Amino acid sequence: MHRESLPRYGAVLASGLAAIALFVILGLTNGEMHLSVSEVLSSLLGISKQPEHHLVIFGFRLPRIVLGAILGLALGISGAAVQSLTRNSLADPGILGINAGAGMFVVLFMYLIHDRMPATGMAAIMIMPLFGIAGGLLAAALIILLARDRNGLDPRKLILVGIAVATGFAAVTLYASLKMSPTDFERAASWLSGNLNSANWLFVAAVLPWTLLLAPLLLAKSRLLDLLRLGDGSLISLGVPLRRERNKLLFASIGLVAAGVAVAGGIGFVGLIAPHMASRLAGLSHRRSLPVSGILGAALVLAADFIGRTVFSPAQLPVGIVLSIIGAPYFVWLLARQRSRSS
Repeated sequence: MHRESLPRYGAVLASGLAAIALFVILGLTNGEMHLSVSEVLSSLLGISKQPEHHLVIFGFRLPRIVLGAILGLALGISGAAVQSLTRNSLADPGILGINAGAGMFVVLFMYLIHDRMPATGMAAIMIMPLFGIAGGLLAAALIILLARDRNGLDPRKLILVGIAVATGFAAVTLYASLKMSPTDFERAASWLSGNLNSANWLFVAAVLPWTLLLAPLLLAKSRLLDLLRLGDGSLISLGVPLRRERNKLLFASIGLVAAGVAVAGGIGFVGLIAPHMASRLAGLSHRRSLPVSGILGAALVLAADFIGRTVFSPAQLPVGIVLSIIGAPYFVWLLARQRSRSS
């Protein structure tokens, strides 16, 4: 990292963290019960004598904010890694079908296994990420298999294959959802839209270990992700065990996405928007862009959740829908920009 770029990089990190802090404060103070900053601080410090304030903050708002921040961080980092792995700046775990594969397995888990588990639900919530990761790996394996040609992975085929695979998985998910009881169907439909309304500390405990394990692995592979922008032949000539390293990075990326999908549903476009913003602000080096992408991803999810909770009050719009409203036009703009560059 050049010394002259350090102040800019520090300013970018500080701005991202400030945005997260702002949305944390807004999320804790705003809602059906409005709380002042002093009331929130007194509850967080344990000196408040208002039990309802403690319940609202620790029972509802804080776990939702923590879960949203963790998911945004994971989606931002994994999205940047997937774009480098596929050498496609339009690649996103949601667009490529990884979300759909993870979602299909989680819905099948809800339909076939969840009700047979203990009534406490703790085991079910902790096991769901494993099913999500299995579905994400299946989706990734199919996409890589179908998008390959004699020269390796074809970035041009990648999005089309991802859309086709996602459509097939979505059909199976819809069929399983329709076979559920009305109560389970409503729960599955709400979950599939990308929803933090049911967030609790158990959800945080389910996704946090995967994030703490896999996000540092991707950050430690920043140099390799830089090299992956080169062709496969160049990497092999440099002595890089390409297949093994690519599989490690792919599993880590899918694990981050799928664990989040398992507890909060399909939250799309964060892995597309955050890496693009990060590369513009911090440069192309993954040593800088990966942390910035994670911070921006967390800020995006917290901002979208705050908008969904407050702008449409008393109704609550799922965070996944808010991000889709923002992300779909952004994706179209990127697609048009790439087409104009190639012409």
